[in-house]
Amino acid sequence: MRFTSQTSSDGVTEQFFTLDEIPGVLWTPEDASGVRPLILLGHGGRQHKTAPGNVARARRYAAEGFAVVAIDAPNHGDRPQDEEFGRIAADMRAGMAAGENPGALVAGMHSYLAPQAVADWQTVLTAVQRLDHVGVGLVGYCGMSMGCGLGIPLIVAEPRIRAAVLGLLGVHGLAEDAARITAPVQFVVQWDDQMVPRDQSLALFDALASSEKTLHANTGKHGDVPSFEVDSSLGFFARHLS
Repeated sequence: MRFTSQTSSDGVTEQFFTLDEIPGVLWTPEDASGVRPLILLGHGGRQHKTAPGNVARARRYAAEGFAVVAIDAPNHGDRPQDEEFGRIAADMRAGMAAGENPGALVAGMHSYLAPQAVADWQTVLTAVQRLDHVGVGLVGYCGMSMGCGLGIPLIVAEPRIRAAVLGLLGVHGLAEDAARITAPVQFVVQWDDQMVPRDQSLALFDALASSEKTLHANTGKHGDVPSFEVDSSLGFFARHLS
């Protein structure tokens, strides 16, 4: 892991890094030392590790004592785009314009990205837990929309993840993996989501095998998640990762 820059403000330290060509950023409390819980933060589609919503959430978590790490998903942010991804993205846009099922189209994109994303996250998780100011504490995952689509197979593959905040996605392509998740989950649904049909979101929530799972439904469209959901997720992680 090679750190490329470090800044601190408002009690939070932000460190950019690269690891095996994976670009990422780590947020921790300023002057942190010793073991602390770690949250992996996945971004949405067509976004990147430092999208404004990601940064605001990460800094909120870090200010409360958590370590938070985000990476650019394959073919996103500072990572190069491969030819196959470009073809899939073009086909997805064309299919949506033609009125095809958006859930199935998005699921196809996520299934292409997921194997590399899971491997990247596992590599980064191992490296970050070797840092003296993070250590081998409990681990959570937070991801909405594409962050949920790539997060569900990661949670299945990675036993170190003990709790997750997910949402803004439907069941297409994820039912089998969701049925293997037993960690506590807080799941966010936007009741008027124009991109994800409500019944598909509820079906994904229903498919999760977690004995402790909570549905948070809010009025509004896909990008209108209320800011208080960040505080709610913070309380959720504090309960399960303390």
